[in-house]
Amino acid sequence: MDTVFVDIAFRLNGNQISARVGGHENIVDLLKKLDHFGARESCGQGLCGCCTVLIDGVAESGCLTLAQLVDGKSVTTIEGLEVDGVLSPVQQAFIETGALQCGFCGPGFVLMSTQLLAQNDAPSEAEIRDYLSGNLCRCAAYPEIIKAVKLAASRMRHAAAAD
Repeated sequence: MDTVFVDIAFRLNGNQISARVGGHENIVDLLKKLDHFGARESCGQGLCGCCTVLIDGVAESGCLTLAQLVDGKSVTTIEGLEVDGVLSPVQQAFIETGALQCGFCGPGFVLMSTQLLAQNDAPSEAEIRDYLSGNLCRCAAYPEIIKAVKLAASRMRHAAAAD
């Protein structure tokens, strides 16, 4: 049986990309071909959050989403949050609080937290825990992750108030 290939065009971290993908290929596989390794396939079932990417600003499991479905869309990975060498407030807060222990789950947590703070600039601890409940950390850095999200939220609110 021959593999069916599809030509797609999409924005990856702000850059226009064209690619030929197999009908079975998921986003994580496509990103690897494009030298983007932040989204990692771990469980392969959409249960751990390690493969999270933002598609048109919405968090999706990269292991479950077919690559051809990003045609005409905008994809943001952990690599796309940094701007001109400056980490995003969420990335910086995760580093400062020690929320990135081994780093394997970090990109998924950072992207989910980024989406959360885009929707709610002052989430409670319960809201943060609920929002991030689909992400798993094998190092159990959950207290530090909560601190990181609160720190990022505070900094983002202060920056918005200063503008």
